[in-house]
Amino acid sequence: MTVATLDQIDHELASGFRWLRFADVLEKTYGREFARARIRLSLFWAFVGTFIYDLVFFGDVTMMHDVFPQLAFVRFCIFTPYAFIAVWLVRRRPTALNYDLLAISVCVLGGFLPMAASVESQSPYFFVYQNGNIATLLFFVIALQPRFPAIVLGLAALCAVHFTLIQMNGSLDAVTFSGVVTFFVTLAIFLALSAYFLERKDRLNFLNRMRGEWLQAELRQQSERDELTGLYNRRSLNRISKSVWAGPARAPVAVIMLDIDHFKLYNDVHGHVEGDACIRRVCACVAEQVSELGAAFRFGGEEILVLLPGSDAVTAQETAEQLRLAIEASAIPHSGLAEGGVVTASLGVSVASRGASSLEDLVRAADAALYDAKRGGRNMIAFRTPEPPGADQLQLAS
Repeated sequence: MTVATLDQIDHELASGFRWLRFADVLEKTYGREFARARIRLSLFWAFVGTFIYDLVFFGDVTMMHDVFPQLAFVRFCIFTPYAFIAVWLVRRRPTALNYDLLAISVCVLGGFLPMAASVESQSPYFFVYQNGNIATLLFFVIALQPRFPAIVLGLAALCAVHFTLIQMNGSLDAVTFSGVVTFFVTLAIFLALSAYFLERKDRLNFLNRMRGEWLQAELRQQSERDELTGLYNRRSLNRISKSVWAGPARAPVAVIMLDIDHFKLYNDVHGHVEGDACIRRVCACVAEQVSELGAAFRFGGEEILVLLPGSDAVTAQETAEQLRLAIEASAIPHSGLAEGGVVTASLGVSVASRGASSLEDLVRAADAALYDAKRGGRNMIAFRTPEPPGADQLQLAS
């Protein structure tokens, strides 16, 4: 999933998003969150809305008795099942667009059905009865809360249907009809304006929350990652190792200690700036090779530690050999060596079960194996089994 950058978020905050639309990446994220929040409540509003809608049945009996059978039919046999079927469909395909369409259809159908059933009514209470659509407008905007374009479309559609059916009924004179039109249009405008500012505030809160989460992630990254190499630092080793040792006691854990060969000489010949570049390239090789197998840490200077949960001795040594070959294949020139010399690394490997050894034991054994590799001629791997575990697990600080 594409994630918005801090610059994109800040740009949206600066622009003010007056048209209630973000750049595509942010708009898609907002749409997903909007749909998730609204659709989570859709079944609740289906029960509440249909209960209130069907409760008007008593008003149908007293005010519109001449068309009561038609009104009962559209309420109980058309609108109520439609509302629940529509919610069921939207919950199966939970998108912002589908939710907007659900809200519009509920609004328009909810206003249209009783008014259409009342077109032939001669009841003297028709003027009072038609005001029931005020509740439909309020429920649509306040309870369902679709996005602003959907609200404008739904309000316009319901008002158009409402005015058309009133005129078809013909029981209201021109002055009363114009009063109804003025009232509903004014109400619709106020509702639309309030919906606009409510969504704008909702979008602003969304951006601020996204910005806060981004900054928190950046701070977490900075606190857990080595600034030069991008690998985990020693502070994060303590946290990650705790989660590793929380697993099954018999599961194996491997540690690889890696050290760049002749690195002091490299710094003396190439300088510290190139030395830093060398460390970055070696660490990039390590990160690429380790990938999802485990976690890599800059342990100190040019020394790198690789933690491999679930790797046995064979797998760990194969991984170490792949690391050694990858670093050598990167062909970083080392002018302090013989002509054509390249940067290489020595590696020490140690493996034990979680229950048999602590991280400290594994690190100590891998470090000893690393020195075996150095003494053995460098650019090679060596293996050691940990000594019996110490009393306490290593607590590592940066």
